[in-house]
Amino acid sequence: MSADWDVEAACRTVDQWVQNLLERAEIGEPPVDAFRLAGALGIVVAWDRRQTNRARLVRLPGRSTAGPRSGIFLQPGDRPERLHWAVAHEIGEHIAPEFLTQCEVLGDVADNTARERLANLLAGRLLLPTCWFEPDVAHLDGAIDLLKARYPTASHELIARRMLELSAPLVVTIFDQGRLHFRRANCPASRRLTPLEIECWAQVHRSGVAVERRDEHLRVRGWAIHEPGWKREIVCAEPTLGESS
Repeated sequence: MSADWDVEAACRTVDQWVQNLLERAEIGEPPVDAFRLAGALGIVVAWDRRQTNRARLVRLPGRSTAGPRSGIFLQPGDRPERLHWAVAHEIGEHIAPEFLTQCEVLGDVADNTARERLANLLAGRLLLPTCWFEPDVAHLDGAIDLLKARYPTASHELIARRMLELSAPLVVTIFDQGRLHFRRANCPASRRLTPLEIECWAQVHRSGVAVERRDEHLRVRGWAIHEPGWKREIVCAEPTLGESS
């Protein structure tokens, strides 16, 4: 989005929209079922084995004079978290034009790239609503395995990425098959992995169990998301602000 786009204001507005949508779907606690949410919005979800994309938003003929309706065609056979993300993303695509219009976003900000970014923002908050997710992160001490148990329709990676959007300082690093896949921070942090992060990751990678390490600067925790033929590890580093280990 353009430099004039107020990201914080947009996030606050998205959070309010999400709360309204959840109330409309009568979803009052986690987990969020994206299929149920789509139904509450009058969006038809159907399987399409012929398509190459995971999901696509379409316009369907309306009933009598009601006009066209929105539909989501999904490619079957994917894992549940990916299907819920795909539906949530297409819901975001569905409501993005109305959102941008109400926010009076015009010109280059309302282009396809902006709508795609907005759809991603909406999808993440639909599956992990800030009103529930933020207090749950605090209550569960940011433990990704416990958060995953509470929000099973969201992937481990989405949970970790959403934690970066909260106020607590955090560095998230994700490894796939022993290689660095993702590294981002919401606070000043080294681009390079610290020795403590490397030590934590290496033990998680070898053992397949959660590990925690501390020094005078960092608290580092790692979780293994291991499957047959595939190993992923998520490492979260939190500045300790000079606290002793």
